Amino acid sequence: MSTYREIVGKKIKKVSSDPSAGTDGEMWYNSTTGSLRGLAITEAWASASALNTAVYYNCGAGDQTAALSFQGTAGPNPSTSTQTEEYNGSGWATGGATPVAKRSGMGAGTQTAGLSAGGATAPGTASTSTDEYNGTAWTSVNALSTGRRYTAGCGTQTAAICTGGQNPGGTQIDSTEEYDGTNWTSGGAWPKTIRQEVLLGTQTATLGAGGYSTVIEVEAYEYDGSSWTATGDMNQQRYVFQGFGTQTVGIVCGGEPAPDAATKTESYDGATFSTSPATLGNPTAQAASGVASPGTAGIVFGDAAGGTAANTEEYTKSTNVITAAAWSSGANFPTTSSNVAGAGPRDAGLGIGGYPAGSPPTGKSFEYNGVAWSAEATLNPSTGTQGVSGAAGTQTACICAQNTTPAPPFQYKAAGEYDGSSWSNANARPADNYSNAMCGTQTAGLIFGGTSSPTGTSAVTLSYDGTNWTAEESMSTARSELSGSGTATAGLGAGGYSNPPSTVYANTEEYGGESWTAGGALLSATRSGRSSGTQTDCIYMGGGNPSLPLGTVACLTYDGTSWVTAPSMATTRSMQGNGATSPVGAAWGAAGYSAPGTPNRTNTTEHFNVETTAANVKTFSTS
Repeated sequence: MSTYREIVGKKIKKVSSDPSAGTDGEMWYNSTTGSLRGLAITEAWASASALNTAVYYNCGAGDQTAALSFQGTAGPNPSTSTQTEEYNGSGWATGGATPVAKRSGMGAGTQTAGLSAGGATAPGTASTSTDEYNGTAWTSVNALSTGRRYTAGCGTQTAAICTGGQNPGGTQIDSTEEYDGTNWTSGGAWPKTIRQEVLLGTQTATLGAGGYSTVIEVEAYEYDGSSWTATGDMNQQRYVFQGFGTQTVGIVCGGEPAPDAATKTESYDGATFSTSPATLGNPTAQAASGVASPGTAGIVFGDAAGGTAANTEEYTKSTNVITAAAWSSGANFPTTSSNVAGAGPRDAGLGIGGYPAGSPPTGKSFEYNGVAWSAEATLNPSTGTQGVSGAAGTQTACICAQNTTPAPPFQYKAAGEYDGSSWSNANARPADNYSNAMCGTQTAGLIFGGTSSPTGTSAVTLSYDGTNWTAEESMSTARSELSGSGTATAGLGAGGYSNPPSTVYANTEEYGGESWTAGGALLSATRSGRSSGTQTDCIYMGGGNPSLPLGTVACLTYDGTSWVTAPSMATTRSMQGNGATSPVGAAWGAAGYSAPGTPNRTNTTEHFNVETTAANVKTFSTS
């Protein structure tokens, strides 16, 4: 028997504690625990940020860090769609629409050089149309020779393959076509008529498996650029399923029949399929064909198992354990309220004010340590105001904008400062408004937007130096109930609404210390969301829109250029009184308007946890 040193080329190290990192196969002896330790390979699926729009029978291209989803059914069956979405490894953003609304076609290529072919434009149709994507827009190119829906494909934009499906008459076909970047030409026929199979790999080294002929298949074949040759069968019958990787390191997953295939994964080593311990979190069928991820890092998105879905899941096979970004529950806020302003990170947070249902604003403040809330001082009542429309700073040095006198007109110029134990009056603001956004610190703060009268919205911007307020250049768009994050010299304002006219905004503005400039737009028009982070690393949570006025669970992240989807919260909410100034990795949301009903407010708190990676260190038997 070969020794570890003969195989690896070095002996096992003796250490007193486990190293923090290493490579696959590395082993050591931990003298403290008296155990043989090493890095073990793990296979797992993890939930990722959802698509903007739930869809099924969509197509895909790209890989786990730069994927493309396009077309599909995004509404009632059997509607078709032109939508395109782009994934950056963290979340989804809207891309250029396809020239033709289709579903159940094939995809291939990358996010910046994608290919779409075939599909159905309406029930019973089978399209020949082919389109290329350059990362911004789709262009129609030379068509397939045979119209086909429920087809499969893989490869690149200049070397793709498309096989099987149903022709315009609904008859299953066995023909293969190859694309060279200009024209489609005939390739070797699949051994039997087939539809809804999977292809992965390249045009000259393809793995094809499963599908429906006259039965649901387990058979798999390899293609060498001219003909198909039988290889090892899958362990599970599958059709309407997914695959990614290469002809020698491949993965297949999900599909029909449910529930037998819907969550199961198999790996292919160039000869045989093995059942993987990795299980999909959501039953998945048709999660987007054509994704070219390697067999050790894949992605699936969308669904057909029971209807449209926005699910995204990532597969990883490595010596690392990856914990996906997600929201987790925190301690309930002490009052069931809307309009709670916030400051600080979740382990040193401050929640201020709030409107309990059917009651006037509380004027109370509460400190949060990430585990529990504690009641602290009440806002100074000498100003005649108890409401808070925004806050900035920390748990021990906070500035807030107070508002709402006991009777209309419901706006006020007051401001307050908190030192970690009590509130004091700050100098009054020059602008008489409320529902503004704030960012920065107690000695370098920024307040912007808001409602300047019962029916008017404001674009006013004011800076605060710890003593005085100074008028700065106004925002380009007057708006109320917008979110604020960042600093006084690198601020970010997003969403909001104006009245009149009653308009909800998606546009974002960035403040550079002297003026506002346009930033990337939110993925949908939203008001009363909360944001945390910086101008180049921000998370936007919840908020309402015209169709969901009391809030959503949706969240977005911003990289300084564009917004993409992020993991959703558990509780539907909109959070007027934004201002949780914290890094993205310490973001929190508490209270707010919630789903319809009584009291249509919530007291739940949620924490955002960023993705983490840790070495998968295991103890090995020495027997």
